Amino acid sequence: MGKKTVNVEPETPFHTFTVEQVAEHYQTSILEGLSSEEAAKRLQTYGHNELEGDGGVKWYKVLWRQVANVLVCVLLIATALAFATKDVAEGSVILFVIVTNAIIGFYQEFNAEQTMEALRNMSSPTAHVIRDEARVTIPNNQAVPGDIMIFEDGDVVGADCRLFEVFNLETDEALLTGESLPVQKNLNVIQQADEALGDRLNMAFSSTTVVKGRAKGIVTSTGMKTQIGQIATSLMNVDANEKTPLQKRLDKMAYCVFLAAIILVVVVFGVHKFQYSNEVAIYAISVSIAIIPEGLVAVVTLTMAFGVRRMADVKAIVRRLSSLESLGAVTNICSDKTGTLTQSKMVAVRMWFPQEGFFRVTGTGFTPEGEIYRQGEMVAGELPAQEELVANGSGSDHFLRTLQVASLCNMAELRRTLHPETHGDWAAIGDPTEIALQVLAHKAGLAKPDLLSQGFQLIAEFPFDSSVKRMSVLYQSPSTNSSAPGAHYIFMKGATERVLGCCVSYRAGDVERSIEGEKGSRIIFEKTIEEKMTLLAERGLRVLTLAYRKFDPQPGVDLVHGLDREEVDSNMVFLGLVGIYDPPRAESRPAVLQCYEAGIRVHMLTGDHPSTAAAIAKEVAIIPEDVPVLNNPLIMTAAQFDAMADDDVDRLVELPRVVARCSPNTKVKMIAALHRRNLFATMTGDGVNDSPSLKAANVGIAMGQSGSDVAKQASDIVLTDDNFATIVKAIAEGRRMFANIQKFIQHLMSANVAEIVVLIIGLAFKDPAGHAVFPMSAVEILFLNMITSSPPAMGLGLEPPSESNMREPPRSAKQGLFSFEVVMDTFIYGLAMGMLSFANYSIVLFGFNHGKMGIGCNNEWSEDCEGIFRARATSYTCMTLLILVHAVNCRALRETGWTINNLKTLEHNKMLWLSIVIGAFLVFPVVYIPGFNHSVFKHSPISYEWGLVIAALLIFILFAEFYKFVKRRVMKPLHLEANGQLEMDRMRTYMTDASNQDSVIDDDRTVKEHK
Repeated sequence: MGKKTVNVEPETPFHTFTVEQVAEHYQTSILEGLSSEEAAKRLQTYGHNELEGDGGVKWYKVLWRQVANVLVCVLLIATALAFATKDVAEGSVILFVIVTNAIIGFYQEFNAEQTMEALRNMSSPTAHVIRDEARVTIPNNQAVPGDIMIFEDGDVVGADCRLFEVFNLETDEALLTGESLPVQKNLNVIQQADEALGDRLNMAFSSTTVVKGRAKGIVTSTGMKTQIGQIATSLMNVDANEKTPLQKRLDKMAYCVFLAAIILVVVVFGVHKFQYSNEVAIYAISVSIAIIPEGLVAVVTLTMAFGVRRMADVKAIVRRLSSLESLGAVTNICSDKTGTLTQSKMVAVRMWFPQEGFFRVTGTGFTPEGEIYRQGEMVAGELPAQEELVANGSGSDHFLRTLQVASLCNMAELRRTLHPETHGDWAAIGDPTEIALQVLAHKAGLAKPDLLSQGFQLIAEFPFDSSVKRMSVLYQSPSTNSSAPGAHYIFMKGATERVLGCCVSYRAGDVERSIEGEKGSRIIFEKTIEEKMTLLAERGLRVLTLAYRKFDPQPGVDLVHGLDREEVDSNMVFLGLVGIYDPPRAESRPAVLQCYEAGIRVHMLTGDHPSTAAAIAKEVAIIPEDVPVLNNPLIMTAAQFDAMADDDVDRLVELPRVVARCSPNTKVKMIAALHRRNLFATMTGDGVNDSPSLKAANVGIAMGQSGSDVAKQASDIVLTDDNFATIVKAIAEGRRMFANIQKFIQHLMSANVAEIVVLIIGLAFKDPAGHAVFPMSAVEILFLNMITSSPPAMGLGLEPPSESNMREPPRSAKQGLFSFEVVMDTFIYGLAMGMLSFANYSIVLFGFNHGKMGIGCNNEWSEDCEGIFRARATSYTCMTLLILVHAVNCRALRETGWTINNLKTLEHNKMLWLSIVIGAFLVFPVVYIPGFNHSVFKHSPISYEWGLVIAALLIFILFAEFYKFVKRRVMKPLHLEANGQLEMDRMRTYMTDASNQDSVIDDDRTVKEHK
């Protein structure tokens, strides 16, 4: 395939500009960014930052979908046959129904598609920019030239940018250049205006991915002006028309219905000995129409659109419709801790230094106001009552050096806002953990801006990576005299076990002592650190370790790009521990307990220390509060879990509820273990490394606020509030939607079964000419299916969740819409309604009119046909009211629908209530308007026959209640009796017996049962 030549040269070669020239060109500040007002003006000037013609909602495609389906095809065939048999009235009505259905379906689906498109845009790549001197997250399409954009590892660059701050930035530009290797960026000005894209190292381009590091840049081009816009392509190209499992099931149902319609047509002609006549053809049309749920497409569309909107209301953006259907089958939730179960408002509250002991820090939030008190070492497990206040800016050299590391090995920024509404408040930019350390440094009088102004200069940064779980920076300290440059220092922070492995000595006061001094001294030292860390972690604190060392660079070595990380992260000096508290969200514990009631188990996978993870897990009820952390089979480290072979994992009675020090690979292994037990799992994630587990999970859920763009693209659902409780709400909504789809399908198909019963039995009654007499006309059937049955079905699709919605076990992932109970109900209710309607038809015709039949009563009224027309009206009226009454039955599979309390709940579903009332009133004009009744519907007004209709209604209600009573007695209960306390007791029992369980798998939802 030949290459297409495209001009990708931008109008202005910003790569040849200095940063100051670009900032002046767009009248922006690299420190303060644009104001909100200026950004709004530029959005009007430059337009939205999006590509033109990359999809969107096409009205003609939506309209085509209303016509191109099996159900409509059958109706079109029926229309053609009606006109062919010169039944113009019936053919016109069927054609009117087709057109009306298409218009309604088009309106609903087009609005639904537009809503879903808007919601998908909400979950598309976001941009981190500085506006009003604060870091904010905006939809990427609202970025404008002059914005100061920030991007980090895993982000998709939102616009073309001229870089002005770079730390180990590497981007994947294969989309633009075809170069498979990441490109390392720098800030050097490029002289050639026509430099190749791959060599413009001071630019970051829209839709490329940050592979490593972080950077800031000035947005130079947006939308179609970007390089990616100029070659008219997009990074994301998802087939929005891909059918979901539900739609595929409905397609299969449509083919089954079509096959059944053909069989019934053959039956009709067979009864008439395959002798063609207009009468036989019309009857065959009527039977085929009766079995088709004409309103099904519109009802499904409405229900799905309502489900997506409801999910958006609870702050969950659905990126793939299939996930909305899958949520009802979730059996296990694997969740992060920080920001999901907790508030992600971290505050440093404790410190520990060798020799100096513990320190207590006061103050909350981003406001750098608080005191630091030295408490000393614990005595008999308790801290001394007397505390010593450490004055701001004072303390031992050890204390000051440690806080210096906390301040400088840190990319977070703390500043007062200039926004009119929050003027003077403190705001922070950066990772929550780093913000907590930065606030601590401010409290100690060692704020990063102050240290930088004193002469500390950042030389190189080795960012945090999930594989090493630590971060290092190289700084040059201020010069002590004008003749000699300042010394170089490496500052490090990270997970304790990863930092300790890099340390060869520790600071005790103002003295550095070797860890390796005597035999066994490292073991003793590490045991001491472990004890102190455990004391902090047991209080629910996340523990970070700080270290440093003096660095002597080799002559000629490039300190920015020429350093090896392994060499840098060696020979470190241990300084101390910092305990950071991230309080659980108030709604997390109730949400976890609600999961237990719903038969869902919660697993917490976190990078924290096991004691910290266990402490938070106890607070939010993931594990019992009174269980030990050590030797607890429900609590494992990633190292323990990853070291187990798959067979060993499968022999576990229960998978761990808490996995600490978790890595991305551990998450993938947990999902695989759940799948081997035939469990249905959802996984949360926010980083680029979480993408494999998000894709492997049945439902991947990304964090909308803290999540990277790569994670969002790999996910099925995006949480706009990063809240665990939102996951539970989403599952509840998924269950509600699936249950409602079952309700309205049962309602629609029951009505179709009832109509078929009437029509097939009606084949036994023939007029003197030997033609079958219609118990119901084709127009009556269409009216029942479209006007009478469809609105209540739509109402059932909007039903609020039942009281037992989250007290029922998760449905099997393999369970389709047509469970045994739903199919059984459909036929039993359909048979009951059909028999009652036909019984009324027979009583009127043979009981009150002595079976008098004229010839041609299927086409036009005559005196001889009055009995048939009255019987037909009675049958139609009875069927109409039975269908409306049946909507109340369908609100619950087994619970009674006719108690006062249940009927009162109808007021919460106005659509259902109004459809029943209006549907009942529509009987009167249809039956009693002169001419309209005889010519179109082929029936006559009724009088005493109302007694039969009311009797049939009462019989059906009594039958339905008796049937549900029998089901409640005979069938297994739908709801679970488990609750939070029972689940806690079960876990305690498991832990007690775990040592005796060996390899027996007796968990009620594990391998034994499912295999």
